[in-house]
Amino acid sequence: MKTILLGTAIVVAGAGAALAQDVVRLGTEGAYPPYNFIDDAGEVAGFERVLGDELCARAELTCTWVTNDWDSIIPNLVSGNYDAIMAGMSITPERDEVIDFTQNYTQPDPSAYLVMAGNEEIDLEAAVIAAQTGTIQANFVAQSGATLVEFASPDETVAAVRNGEADAVLADKSFLMPVAEEGGDLVMLDREELIGGGIGMGLRESDAELRAAFDAAIQSMKDDGSLNALLEEWQIGATF
Repeated sequence: MKTILLGTAIVVAGAGAALAQDVVRLGTEGAYPPYNFIDDAGEVAGFERVLGDELCARAELTCTWVTNDWDSIIPNLVSGNYDAIMAGMSITPERDEVIDFTQNYTQPDPSAYLVMAGNEEIDLEAAVIAAQTGTIQANFVAQSGATLVEFASPDETVAAVRNGEADAVLADKSFLMPVAEEGGDLVMLDREELIGGGIGMGLRESDAELRAAFDAAIQSMKDDGSLNALLEEWQIGATF
């Protein structure tokens, strides 16, 4: 697990004061590196683990982490199984109709294509493209004219290309880059799609006070440069 020294935490004045004694449960998938994954010790790790822990410290909140499958991550937030989502979730109008979001803590991350080596001349408009169910990439493929095949986890989308179920996978570039850099049978195409409005924390619409606390903490990290340092450390998109 990568770590970064953020220095002395800057407590956001007044933010979360009324929530300081609460235990806030943060829901994540734990299967989408570098944003979130399960490390060798069985703990949630990744960019969002480091960021989430720092946001909780700045908002003076005690937080715990909960893992949940991606396809039910919003319904289980709404039903109260946890209090906020930090799971590489892009802010979209459709999701914003169901839940609230904080301000974004990443810039929009380009989506990229991964194919088998030797298949770089693929006609994407006529291809079978794998994407994770319920993602902005799946929605993009569905509207592109290509044939969409959906899978529950990101690892399954990559496996689908390897075993011939799909010609390509479309996912966040920061997720696919380490897969391609491993060398061997998979390569990234020289084509990107800029979709989504950046990633934010998802919260129930009724939790305006908690959203405000996290918003203030995110803004403080933008203001002092520590969020940019984390983005650079984990090689996630552009900085603010």
